[in-house]
Amino acid sequence: MSRQIVLDTETTGLEPSEGHRIIEIGCVEMVGRRLTGNNLHIYLNPERDIDEGALQVHGITREFLADKPVFAAAADDFLRFVEGAELIIHNAPFDLGFLNHELQMLGIERLMEQRCTIIDTLQLARARHPGQKNNLDALCRRYGIDNFNRELHGALLDSQILAEVYLIMTGGQARLSLDGQDSGSGNEATAEPVRRLPAQRPALRVVAASAEELAAHDAKLARIAAASGQPALWQRSAEAADGAEDVEESSAEG
Repeated sequence: MSRQIVLDTETTGLEPSEGHRIIEIGCVEMVGRRLTGNNLHIYLNPERDIDEGALQVHGITREFLADKPVFAAAADDFLRFVEGAELIIHNAPFDLGFLNHELQMLGIERLMEQRCTIIDTLQLARARHPGQKNNLDALCRRYGIDNFNRELHGALLDSQILAEVYLIMTGGQARLSLDGQDSGSGNEATAEPVRRLPAQRPALRVVAASAEELAAHDAKLARIAAASGQPALWQRSAEAADGAEDVEESSAEG
């Protein structure tokens, strides 16, 4: 069965060329399009400040990361986890740009595209929904996925949400249980599972207009008709339909 890794990162800023670094990596494993629970979640010390704009997105502070490993210390574990897998990433050039920059800083020549097959879900979404918003929040709304409690971005949580988006976008998935939850390798996610809306929402309550409200509505239409010199468009359509029915009934009777 094919092994897929849904991957996301959080960073200190937008451009690795300006010295920005990765501070969080989240990887969610799927085998045969089923979540296994064998996930990888790493916080990293970037050894630099975090841009205010990035901090507002993910809320991860430099103080929180002070005792976390640097990328060089976590690189081997990360590369072993993703090696040979199909990586599923939303806006892949962004995450790959940072990952490849980190590898190059360590003198590692084999870049991510040489280690893994890449699927960019942003490109998939743009092909399926041209001219619409296709960020992760917009896709959650479109596919009825509950991410309402996500106030800040997080690499692992976003990877879990993206996994569900990907499965729905590429043909649906009947089961999303963490089949390997009790037999993982020690890297299992501690974050809560992806939240989903009920498959069927309760029927909407229909409130009929009262007799007084109907009378007020008819009076309003009468005033509009008097001012314009003709009845409203839908009234004319209704009268025409009634006339057609009268003709059909007369023909049937004849």
